[in-house]
Amino acid sequence: MLKRAISGFIYVGLIVTSILVHPLAFAFVFGILTYCALHEFYKITYRPSDIEVPISLASMGGLLLFVSTFLFKSGFSSPLIFSYYAIFVIWMFIRELFLKKSNPIHNWAYFILGQVMVALPMSLLIFILFVDGYQPMLLLSIFILTWLNDTGAYLIGVKFGRHRFFEHISPKKTWEGFFGGIFFSLTGGFILSLFIAELSIFQWLALCFITVLAATLGDLTESLLKRTLNIKDSGNLLPGHGGLLDRLDSMLLVSPFVLIFFLYIFV
Repeated sequence: MLKRAISGFIYVGLIVTSILVHPLAFAFVFGILTYCALHEFYKITYRPSDIEVPISLASMGGLLLFVSTFLFKSGFSSPLIFSYYAIFVIWMFIRELFLKKSNPIHNWAYFILGQVMVALPMSLLIFILFVDGYQPMLLLSIFILTWLNDTGAYLIGVKFGRHRFFEHISPKKTWEGFFGGIFFSLTGGFILSLFIAELSIFQWLALCFITVLAATLGDLTESLLKRTLNIKDSGNLLPGHGGLLDRLDSMLLVSPFVLIFFLYIFV
């Protein structure tokens, strides 16, 4: 329990500090998180008999997408920066011509799935950070609402959970926990609306519902992945919590859903 508390405190501290201190601090910390989470994903899905894609190389590709996105959105580079990532992806496809694998589609699917499932959502966080100028509090609010949802779902689910949903994927999830997450998130959203004026109270409430729904689906998606692979955690980087992917799973769908919502508001 102590290890879990310490690792959780360090993780949350890094997230909060990196977002609030400076864009470069965000890029540094979240770049590392992106690489490590993607490395975990490729490691748990790797099958030596079917796949010949170097895990570190594929993970560096995701980091390249993240860095390119940051350089573009922060004004350090033009959209041409994405050409390097495009060349990398094309090369990952072309290399199959020389590997002489009987079924190269396994390598392609393995590489692309990690990029879409992990690297892309992490990169979309940068678009949220710069959605209307520089908005660190909005990005931090997304994490706060997600954490409140996780906390509410756990506490209410443990205490009052009776009616299960998606039991074949995650047996411990209940409708009571789901609505508990909504309540915690709505409460947090209301408090945040008193201090952050970029959104109206109705937009905050809508953001809460979107975040809870997307976070739940993201969590279920990773649970389905782990159940399919017959593993409990994605890694052991965070003692008591599992791997980074276990902590970031909710953001896999939160970032695209929230970004779309913000684009309707600010663009």
